[in-house]
Amino acid sequence: MKLEFTKMEGLGNDYIYVDASRFPIDDPAGLSRRLSDRHFGVGGDGLVLIGPSEVADFSMRMFNADGSEGMMCGNAARCIGKYVYDKGLTRKLTIGLQTPSGVVKLNLHPGPDCLVDSVTVDMGVFRIVEAGRVVEACGKSFTGTVVDVGNPHFVVFCEDAGAVDPHEDGPGIEKSFPGGINVEFASVVEPGRIRMRVWERGSGVTLACGTGASATAAAAFALGLCASPCRIDMDGGTLSISRIGTSLLMTGPARTVFEGNLDL
Repeated sequence: MKLEFTKMEGLGNDYIYVDASRFPIDDPAGLSRRLSDRHFGVGGDGLVLIGPSEVADFSMRMFNADGSEGMMCGNAARCIGKYVYDKGLTRKLTIGLQTPSGVVKLNLHPGPDCLVDSVTVDMGVFRIVEAGRVVEACGKSFTGTVVDVGNPHFVVFCEDAGAVDPHEDGPGIEKSFPGGINVEFASVVEPGRIRMRVWERGSGVTLACGTGASATAAAAFALGLCASPCRIDMDGGTLSISRIGTSLLMTGPARTVFEGNLDL
């Protein structure tokens, strides 16, 4: 079977995208592990399958580089919006995307070339699960906020997130929660601006995480550290997060890196 794929990235958070309605995948977890390898595969943070939906315009399944399936990915959702519009699968500028954590709304923003260059994702209702949670890991004590934005996050505010190495403490904190958790290290740089680094459950350190940025903003709003809208600066770039009631809107870029095909 010849598989056509598109490599896309949102702030450096890169995935391999496949139109599953044209190319059904029997073992997406295994294929994600194979293709995500940056030496022997295509290279990426995982595999994203775009399919039909009975409750929305399209559906998304996302598999991390280790083969585990994620519930939601904001950067991948933005890239899907660009994928389906740029390839002529829809002419709508507002679409619904079914994810394992529910349906999210995407507002597409085409550029002068009539191709989508940024997308606003309605991340839905966020939930502060626990503030002031203390976690003992790697011989250290971390105090953070547990946030649910469709997947679980532990947000730790520190003095200088840019100086933090998530490789050092991320794995230990992740494994401190049953089923694992995404970990964000964040610091308030100035009013309305936060620096963040992330350890993603199933993928490790990534350049950006849309749900992680949303969780960080939600924690900052709840703790009174930042007002809406909030700019989240990550290694791969910046996202803008706004709060509308109990919901979050995330706006950021999406880019096609290259397309290709391979024999399975």
